[in-house]
Amino acid sequence: MPEVALALREAAQRLSATSDTARLDAEVLMAHALGASRSDLLLRHMRDAVPDGFAALVERRARHEPVAYIIGHAEFYGLDFKVSPEVLIPRGDSETLVEGARKAFADVPPKRVIDLGTGSGALLVATLSLFPGAEGLGIDRSEGALAIARGNAAANGVDARFETRDWTQANWCEDLGRFDLVLANPPYVERDAQLDESVRGFEPAGALFAGEDGLDDYRILVPQLPELLAPGGLALVEIGHTQASAVSALGKDCGLESRVLKDLAERERVIAFSMLLHRCG
Repeated sequence: MPEVALALREAAQRLSATSDTARLDAEVLMAHALGASRSDLLLRHMRDAVPDGFAALVERRARHEPVAYIIGHAEFYGLDFKVSPEVLIPRGDSETLVEGARKAFADVPPKRVIDLGTGSGALLVATLSLFPGAEGLGIDRSEGALAIARGNAAANGVDARFETRDWTQANWCEDLGRFDLVLANPPYVERDAQLDESVRGFEPAGALFAGEDGLDDYRILVPQLPELLAPGGLALVEIGHTQASAVSALGKDCGLESRVLKDLAERERVIAFSMLLHRCG
């Protein structure tokens, strides 16, 4: 029977046409099949027999299915999150929002936090892990996503509330009050953007695409921020790395001051909005 070490080499070769991280993908899938961590795999299991089911996992990845969906979870901000095709896979770039919140509220923690379009709950759960005394609310229009988010909050020991609400609909927030911190990672991909097949073919289109220029959802969301922000509050909104000027201009039209936060690759990734005027004109 083949050993794990040989199977990993063969799997990496099989996946090289699909993935730029073929060896890593193979190791993660093998660890999942073994029920072990990747570090345990490399230290203790390289001479073990290949577990049943590993080949099927490799074939799924060879058909471009994301590794996170195959194994059912992903890491974000040092926490583990269940994921499925109901939600976007949380990415390291989005940790820029959490870091922005950590720095902005280092002295006085936020009392109320809302995550607009919470998906897996990653942004809200990671942020509340930094501010455990805050009241947290995640909203999403997808019941499937909310079920996953609730499970992720519970699994990570975070107390948060989740509700079905759609911020593209009228009067969705009239009974919510105001928040010290608003988080949002809205859809921002252009309709005809060139995407990896693992994204376009598997992740939820409604959480990705926002019209011809990728700005449709910002045009709806940004003008509503003044109605959500408490005095001195902050909204952290993820953007595509070429969209800072356009999204900042939307905020300026509504009396919002903006500054840009960069991700670890030094790309413009988040707009931090704060209020200059009370209401959007």
